[in-house]
Amino acid sequence: MASEIEQGLSQNSDSRKQGEATGLDNLIQGYSLYARTEGKSLKTISITVTALTRLKGFLRINGLSGDVTQLSAHQIREFIQYLQQAPAFENHRYTKPQARGLSGHAINCYLRAIRAFWSWMVREEIIYANPFAKVTIPKAPRKVIPTFSQSQLQALLGAIDTSRPAGFRDSAMIMVLLDSGLRASELLGLTVTNLNLDDGVVKVNGKGGKERMVPIGAKVRRMIWRYLQRYRPQPVNPRCDILFLSERGEPLSVNRLEAMIERCGQRAGVVGVRCSPHTFRHTFAITYLRNGGDVFSLQRILGHTSLDTVRLYVNLAEADVRECHRRYSPADNMELDRRCRRSTGREKASGLAPAELPRLPAERRMMDRHHSR
Repeated sequence: MASEIEQGLSQNSDSRKQGEATGLDNLIQGYSLYARTEGKSLKTISITVTALTRLKGFLRINGLSGDVTQLSAHQIREFIQYLQQAPAFENHRYTKPQARGLSGHAINCYLRAIRAFWSWMVREEIIYANPFAKVTIPKAPRKVIPTFSQSQLQALLGAIDTSRPAGFRDSAMIMVLLDSGLRASELLGLTVTNLNLDDGVVKVNGKGGKERMVPIGAKVRRMIWRYLQRYRPQPVNPRCDILFLSERGEPLSVNRLEAMIERCGQRAGVVGVRCSPHTFRHTFAITYLRNGGDVFSLQRILGHTSLDTVRLYVNLAEADVRECHRRYSPADNMELDRRCRRSTGREKASGLAPAELPRLPAERRMMDRHHSR
């Protein structure tokens, strides 16, 4: 009897240890370590941890096991429904929950992050069956992204006092965003060493540590040169090579950049468009295409690995294409022979509709030859 009790206790202990090893808390730590050593960005890791924390909360609320080996495809579908009903900014550190629900983009982002986590566990042989193989993740909705108009851009820049060092820096940052389409983190990560004003290019450290060369225009180069010569403060850390610094000589944060652009938008009275660094990225892409740029060079400048995202900007520019065709249509703008534009009394007598277009001279000659035969 005693040996049977000891054996049962041993089995319970082994199963408890196994459950701890395959519990979400333990595996989140392991994945974070793996992702850092693989060079994944802190933002990617943060999104994955946030998504897994939401999944962990869903399992706890519904009395389900946090053991990853127990998660089924049915429970994943229930979790998707849970996300679709959850309020935005729930349990957020700084923002209060809102009445509206999570956006389709946020739900899609969370689920793709969790699916990547489960794929990692399969590669690590922590689990051998991936329940996400049986689940279709809802696609993110495609929305028309508003961009800044020329008047709004002028108002934004006009709302900045460039006589102050901080104001000139802010104006220079906005001009770089507008002229290059950089992400906020890429802009704030620019270094003086990677800046080549003579050739008009800057080396950018993009997503996943991927570097690329991004061109900048003459106006932006002059602004950066002037900022370096007159307004850039001495860094607090002598080894700091970051281009844009705070008044105290420290690197700027993304939150501070976003707050600055939002304040400029409020002072400029910009409405109907979200005043954010990413709106400048969209504005750059659309304006680049409007001005004759091609999608392949746009893809390289923006740092996208595929053309799928760039196609979104092409679709947004379709209205501009239709407007350009309306204005510059070869047929509509063709100079017709004056004789073709005159309607003769014989045409009126034959009952031709007034809206009927006259034949071109070459077409009329061909018809005359045909009748003469």
